[in-house]
Amino acid sequence: MPPKALYKVSEAMVILSLSRTIIYELIRSGRLRSVREGRARLIPAGAIADYVALLERESIGRAA
Repeated sequence: MPPKALYKVSEAMVILSLSRTIIYELIRSGRLRSVREGRARLIPAGAIADYVALLERESIGRAA
């Protein structure tokens, strides 16, 4: 089966080990991209990877 392109918020919660509240805060702040399909809020796989990369860049910036 091919990898998923879109994840439900509940799946993104598990992948990122974050609460539902934090996921929605990240979406509202623009730090985590999402799309809507009907009434469903979905997180693109690339958006999850981009968010992790953002965290890595921020942590390097703090360590310097």
